[in-house]
Amino acid sequence: MKNEKSGKEPKEIVESSPNGSLFGEFFEGSKFKKYGRFVFAALGSIPWVGGLMAASSALHAETEQNKKNLLVGQWINEHSEKIISLQATLENIANRLDQFGDEIEKRLQDETYLSLVRQGFRAWDEANTETKRSYVAKCLTNAAATKICSDDIVRMFLDWIKKYDEAHFQVIKALYHNKGATRAYIWDEIHGEDVREDSAEADLFKLLIFDLNTGHVLRQIREKNAQGQFLAKRRSSKTGKRSVLQSAFEDTKPYELTELGAQFVHYVMDETVTRIEDNPG
Repeated sequence: MKNEKSGKEPKEIVESSPNGSLFGEFFEGSKFKKYGRFVFAALGSIPWVGGLMAASSALHAETEQNKKNLLVGQWINEHSEKIISLQATLENIANRLDQFGDEIEKRLQDETYLSLVRQGFRAWDEANTETKRSYVAKCLTNAAATKICSDDIVRMFLDWIKKYDEAHFQVIKALYHNKGATRAYIWDEIHGEDVREDSAEADLFKLLIFDLNTGHVLRQIREKNAQGQFLAKRRSSKTGKRSVLQSAFEDTKPYELTELGAQFVHYVMDETVTRIEDNPG
């Protein structure tokens, strides 16, 4: 009984790793020494993995009845795409971290980092797109390989990945590449089509900006003094009232990512950032 997407039989998936065990490539020799705790933390945070391993053992047991093996195989088949994706994610992180040599081994054994791994793979398991899963992988890779952001900030970044939707990330990307963009410019970058102010699209766009603004991911550009303090806006002396409310696609007020928002892009949407030894601060 093949999985339509992967083209593999359930038993093929179970036996795709050495010794016929799932994720077996991480549990041999130097791989186990370096990544064992990392992999255990990742797998232990995903509820269905334990049941999957038990099911794979039942599938291999010679004394099990064929009918029961068929049911177990069907259950494994339902999870086959996620199994393949999980294996690929673990391998991708390990391959990227291998580029940094032995200097990150201490980090991979650090319980503080392993708590990030558990949080990250819970978010990975709940993600509904491959893009969000790739963001989790990049975040955990960069958190292991760099010291640019504190672990508290990385923990918040993982929360953002879980909390925000693809539409939020499109706004973040548009603003990252176009600092000072207005709402109208951001909308044109993402959609490029005019819509009515009372449309569902306009309501959604306002909600995206509101979410990211209250979440301290983006803000309107404001004047600052030499100490980096934001200056209060001067109140207008005009007493005239506007006849209509401000447009969802307002085109005079420039926006920018906050420092947290910019670090989020650098950590989660870019490739691996500065190595550990290159950034002692």
